[in-house]
Amino acid sequence: MIREVEGDILLSQAQVIAHGIATHDPFDSGLALALRERFPSMVKDYRHAMRARFPDTGEIWAWRGVNEDGSTRGIVNLLTQGMQSQDKSARPVKAKLEDVNRALRALARQVQDEGIKSLALPRLATGVGALEWAEVKPLVEQHLGTLGIPVIVYEVYRKDLKADEQLS
Repeated sequence: MIREVEGDILLSQAQVIAHGIATHDPFDSGLALALRERFPSMVKDYRHAMRARFPDTGEIWAWRGVNEDGSTRGIVNLLTQGMQSQDKSARPVKAKLEDVNRALRALARQVQDEGIKSLALPRLATGVGALEWAEVKPLVEQHLGTLGIPVIVYEVYRKDLKADEQLS
């Protein structure tokens, strides 16, 4: 079941937050930046893992850390975008629907394999990824809508506003 809300996804009570990034993302804007500020070790771990192997768009990279209250926070990074080049100064390129589709399929498998009970995500690949939500939303519904868990889509970002996720 997919529920659309307004609020601050960082305040989500969902077990896992998923979001889109580029293969060698600088984590310097949007939700990626907010996650880097909250979980700097995630970005260090991601960069280390990406040096070990060259990632491909459409893959996912999952990470677990500890929230300020001591609870566990799962983050799934969906590699929805490539990079302009291999230069350190390269920027992410526009996302492609086929990469978003592959990443969502991989996310759905991860949710099932790990028994994840709830998931939150923003309007995937519509910020830096530059896709239209009308194109991405059907893919979210196709891959995540039948999982039998609450899937919370943060349609509108409202800083410091806790959304009514109806998870309890």
